[in-house]
Amino acid sequence: MRRTLFTEDHEAYRESVREFIAREVTPHYDDWEENRLVDRSAWLAAGKTGIIGLAVPEQYGGSGELDFRYRYIVAEEIARSATTSFGAGLGLHDDIVIPYIADLGTDEQKQRWLPGMAAGEIICAIAMTEPGTGSDLQGIKTTAVRDGDDWILNGQKTFITSGIHADIVIVAARTDPSAGSRGFSLLVVERGMEGFTRGRKLHKVGLAAQDTAELSFDNVRVPAGNLLGTEGGGLIHLMERLPRERLSIAVSAICVARAAYEWTKAYAFERSAFGKPIGDFQNTRFVLAEMLTEIDVTQAYVDNAVLAINDGELSAVEAAQAKWWASELQKRVVDRCVQLHGGYGYMMEYPIGRAYVDSRIQTIYGGTTEIMKEIIGRDIAKS
Repeated sequence: MRRTLFTEDHEAYRESVREFIAREVTPHYDDWEENRLVDRSAWLAAGKTGIIGLAVPEQYGGSGELDFRYRYIVAEEIARSATTSFGAGLGLHDDIVIPYIADLGTDEQKQRWLPGMAAGEIICAIAMTEPGTGSDLQGIKTTAVRDGDDWILNGQKTFITSGIHADIVIVAARTDPSAGSRGFSLLVVERGMEGFTRGRKLHKVGLAAQDTAELSFDNVRVPAGNLLGTEGGGLIHLMERLPRERLSIAVSAICVARAAYEWTKAYAFERSAFGKPIGDFQNTRFVLAEMLTEIDVTQAYVDNAVLAINDGELSAVEAAQAKWWASELQKRVVDRCVQLHGGYGYMMEYPIGRAYVDSRIQTIYGGTTEIMKEIIGRDIAKS
């Protein structure tokens, strides 16, 4: 089925993204994976080339391009090059944190942070998850108490993407214990603030080069001017932006599933067994046919979800549907592709092996599959 999502401008941008990855990412990627950290120079190069920060308004150093299809293209090229650790950091930066600052920040905050974010000079993170709190955001125990012109921040966060490199961290904290869901706020903590420390660089199953960390806040004095959005509106701000985060994961998922299928299709007709290519065996053809059909059908939904978010019409339920289905599909497709590769599929020198370990997290972060189904189910029950 003909795909009409992208225009000539998008395809021209694809060429620059592909060239950037070949020049600045692929030659260094194995070293980054071994060291479990992407070099900061890659962020600077991404900013210079326009791979990050497109949505930053022009007056703050970006191009003001809000069309999510450009982010889709980056995700496709990251998937094809099997450099998903780098792509995960970009997704957080562009699809999650920049919109928080651009949508909720004061002009002074935007002037202070957005130009550096667009240039790759400021790497950012968002700290929601705590050691005892995952998808239940109302269970956040990190606190912030007002003291004159400052907030005194205390607590711990874990599983924080880009936590090691982050120059600024948006921290979700409880600012009024008596206010229930209206008692949370977002505070921006900056590198060098006294009492802000980074714990372990967590050793994950996959996405090795994408730094994930524990963060601690011990009586950190955060200026009142670093309150992001409205006091007490933290949970609302988080919930309003979760659809974009979940769509970003769905886009990444379908891109990796497509890439895994293409690698496996090529391998099936290059690898021979019993005197003929394994792609000539009926079982292999059936598996490839099933995967291609599922990928094509899912991609049609994700493409439409991207157009919906461009129009400001993507609902939380639709984003949840895209996220759980596409991420579960990714996991299923990659696993079947490893099987068709045989022993070579279990080798990290093959992109399918790397995709196998990198894919497992997709059904967990951004809200587990079970939480996505609960969101959808609650909507069904009230309709």
